[in-house]
Amino acid sequence: MPLVEIVYAPQVPSGTLRELGAVLPHLVSVAVECPEEPYDGELQPGDVDLRFRCRGPYDSGGLDVVIEVRSKWFESRAGNRQERVELLHEGIAEATGLEDFGVYLSLPVAAWAQGD
Repeated sequence: MPLVEIVYAPQVPSGTLRELGAVLPHLVSVAVECPEEPYDGELQPGDVDLRFRCRGPYDSGGLDVVIEVRSKWFESRAGNRQERVELLHEGIAEATGLEDFGVYLSLPVAAWAQGD
């Protein structure tokens, strides 16, 4: 399950944030799809967890939006992570019209458990 944190500047319109919330689960799932965790196009509750945070007065950063994707490390994911993050960035730009944003893909060694 990818965890996705979206940190945005106060001037980012709420409509843009709603659009991000609508498109990110699918785009992230495509970006991190691998043989160990295939994506069938049918997202279920808990498949992608989005967390939106407005940049605070003491945060720094020059981009309007920074999207951090954390998904479990698999060798098949890690081998082409730069290509994956570039395709994700391109998909977000096309879907939302955002220009001043960055995407960070992190693949930590991790485990996940979830109840029904």
